[in-house]
Amino acid sequence: MESISSEVRLKVAQCFRTLSSSSADHTDVFDALETLNSYLDDGAESSSCTAAEREEFRRTHYSRTLRVLVGQLQADWTHSLSAAQRSQLWDPLFLKGPPDQALLVLLEAVTQLRPSAGLDRLVSVTERFLQGGRLADLLWSFCLGSVPSDSAQLRETLLARLAALPDLTANRLHPNNRPLFTPQRFYPLLASEMLAALERTCRALRDGVDCSLTFVAQTLGKVCLQGHSGPVLAVMAPRLAVCTRSDMVWQRVSWKLLQDVPERCMESVLTGLLQAADSPDAFSRIAGNLVLTNKKAEFVLTHKVLLLQYKYETRVLRTVLGYLASDRDRRPLLIQVLRSVSQAWANPSAVKHTPQEQQLYVSKALLLAASLLTDAELQELRSDLLQCLLGGMQSHLDSSAVGIRTLGLVVGECLSARMDLSGTKLKFEYDQNEETRELLSLMTPSVCPDPDPDPDPEVAAGSEATRESSQVKSASRRSKSDPDSDLDSDDDLPPYDMSGDVEASRAAPPRYLRDCLEALISSDDSLRVELSLNAAESLVRRNVFAAKEISVQMTKVLLHMEDRFSVSGFLVLRQAAMVALTAVDSVPVTQYLTTEFYSLNYSLRQRLDILEVLALAAQELSKPAADKVTAAASGLTPYQSNSAAGWRQEVEKRIQNKTKRISKGSGQPRAGAAPNRYAPVAGYFFFPLLRNYDKPEVTFDLLGSDHLVLGRLIHTLGLFMHLAVNAPIAAQMGAALLDFVWAVRYHADPTVRRGVLFAVCSVFLSMPSQALMMDLSQQLLETRTWLADVAEADPDADCRNLAVQSLVLLDQNLKKQLQNPNGLSLEP
Repeated sequence: MESISSEVRLKVAQCFRTLSSSSADHTDVFDALETLNSYLDDGAESSSCTAAEREEFRRTHYSRTLRVLVGQLQADWTHSLSAAQRSQLWDPLFLKGPPDQALLVLLEAVTQLRPSAGLDRLVSVTERFLQGGRLADLLWSFCLGSVPSDSAQLRETLLARLAALPDLTANRLHPNNRPLFTPQRFYPLLASEMLAALERTCRALRDGVDCSLTFVAQTLGKVCLQGHSGPVLAVMAPRLAVCTRSDMVWQRVSWKLLQDVPERCMESVLTGLLQAADSPDAFSRIAGNLVLTNKKAEFVLTHKVLLLQYKYETRVLRTVLGYLASDRDRRPLLIQVLRSVSQAWANPSAVKHTPQEQQLYVSKALLLAASLLTDAELQELRSDLLQCLLGGMQSHLDSSAVGIRTLGLVVGECLSARMDLSGTKLKFEYDQNEETRELLSLMTPSVCPDPDPDPDPEVAAGSEATRESSQVKSASRRSKSDPDSDLDSDDDLPPYDMSGDVEASRAAPPRYLRDCLEALISSDDSLRVELSLNAAESLVRRNVFAAKEISVQMTKVLLHMEDRFSVSGFLVLRQAAMVALTAVDSVPVTQYLTTEFYSLNYSLRQRLDILEVLALAAQELSKPAADKVTAAASGLTPYQSNSAAGWRQEVEKRIQNKTKRISKGSGQPRAGAAPNRYAPVAGYFFFPLLRNYDKPEVTFDLLGSDHLVLGRLIHTLGLFMHLAVNAPIAAQMGAALLDFVWAVRYHADPTVRRGVLFAVCSVFLSMPSQALMMDLSQQLLETRTWLADVAEADPDADCRNLAVQSLVLLDQNLKKQLQNPNGLSLEP
């Protein structure tokens, strides 16, 4: 054996010397290349080397041979090789030897050489290496354990180069990279080569040959861990699903492949496989009972995918839960999952501090898991589900977000139907949308049927037209059978248009404001009350002086008024009248409303009404009054005169329309300047609402349980601040508003946090830059840090967006002030 090793070493050394110092005719170089190629010709009749010599060359001298060839890329003999000689003598040395060593040398050379003809030659050889199935040979050599120099360091290096091949080549070859080296082409090719290696493994196992899938599993895990699980498993998963359908050997190979995936890569492989598998059965055949034998897989499938991550589609949830339910040994994990998901769904802290998207995701998992239970399992979990139903619905209904309350109603409705509580099914009223329909579809149709949709107006109209057509046809048949029937028929007469008729009323609407007020106070006639309420707004706006005399009294009556007679549009009419009163007589009415907001014995609805009226009135006052006059005037119909002047105007108008002009001024007169009616009274709207907010009353706790009113209050104050732009009092309002919201910036309810961020945006938009820098310079740094934390870590998406907007506004103000040569300095 030592003689063989010495003989091979001497021949190879002689070839290296020849390649390094060749003669002018290069004949000796061609002989040396033929000698080196003879060590790679397995079983060739013309080969002069024995099997032992070939094995010694592959094990000891092959890698060094390739490095010598790479080092001679700029030699004269290399450039003198013809295309045929290069294909017969130079390229086979890289394509016929041990693939692991060849790939390492090629990638090392590609990443180190500068752009040249030699680099192009190596790139072409690497491309042929990938296209020729050498990756499958590489993987298969590790499956058989026939790698000559296998070691942990070699495997790690080879895995790193193999998984990052597109990055390595792109860094060196950009912008002239080959299409095969791009991630879109390379990773599907690698997946196909792994499948080829697995197919060889199946054939070898049938022949009784032992194989190892460790390296293939490590390659799969490495690629998935680097973020390429999508293209790889999109090729492998469908093929594995088909092969494992009826072949037990393929099933064993697939299960062993996933079992050998390194633990740090298990999550990436499983999540990619969940998204690539087309059904729970396919995933079950590919993964087997991996969830029972691997703790990391159990954690990923039963906890992380369901409770910690919420980015996956509903199809992934179906796959996970269907996989757990499809085998008797795995069904205990389904019950465990249902318990943990139901606890997470009913947790009040989770409802308050997790995004709505995650709560929707957990709700889907809960309903899917409940739908997969058998009747026996359902009886076992009945108490847990009942506790989840009661506590979870209460937590969701306490939320101020409409979407979260709707989630509680839908999930409670479906769970109660699934458990069949007392033989009755709960039914709630909520708006149907895409989310609710998807949640209802997760249960069986008999459990959660969709409500009957309203009939389509077009279909109804079509059926009505069909009915009328049939009636016309029947009448025509009767007229043909009885010719005398047309004598007294009036079917051909056109019907009289009665669409504009108005039903005669027993009472007339009030013409005076005091009569309207009297009817609203003491009348028991429903028609009179309805007419008075309909006329209230117009009477207030037409009789300003009379309205100012009774503005506070009428506002008090409207605020306490109840809908005793079910008046159509009661809330809208009542609110419009109160807004008109506030706009007409701003100071007294605003003082009354802001005082009553913190008074005793008012319902939350009344307090919200006060805020809405103040907000709408402030918006109306901030708009120029001339807009309303212009709009009203544009809606009037001009008087049609028959005088000659009218005819002259008509003729002049036609001439103007027929005349072509190169330029023409604006046809509409410019709107005249009008004073801002809100600016002088902004303080009456704003500052009274900031007092007594921290004093809990008997029926009102603004900083406690009444967080819905707190969020609306902060949003209304932010609106007042926004409307006060350019007002003299804006700086004082901004400082007071920031002091107020600073205490509740970390409130648990997202509605309150959104209101706080809206208020901060309003301050940055409305306060002058100089006032912002001068009055709030000490708070800006802390405010900016808080906004950055919210933009990064707040669970509510709207809060994150508002925080980003606030940061942009703050930076713009700071930049504007710093660029101003007359700006104030932050230094004391």
